[in-house]
Amino acid sequence: MIEPRVAKFQWGQRVVAGIDLINDGSYPECEENALLVAQGSIGEVVQIGHHVDTDTPVYLVEFGTDAKSGYVVGCMEEEISPV
Repeated sequence: MIEPRVAKFQWGQRVVAGIDLINDGSYPECEENALLVAQGSIGEVVQIGHHVDTDTPVYLVEFGTDAKSGYVVGCMEEEISPV
């Protein structure tokens, strides 16, 4: 059994996208592979879950007006950094 990795970020914490976040098909109203959030956009962690297979944290981050349309995007720790 894999021990769950402790979350690095907390609910309500402001973070910045470290890479461009691309639609992997999770947003059917947008074209697949379309840019959802540009690198450098600021967001806020609104929920924390864990990837079922790897037990690594997954963060739902709400990106506001500096994002394309205010998306809530699932992010891995490697994709975001603290502001």
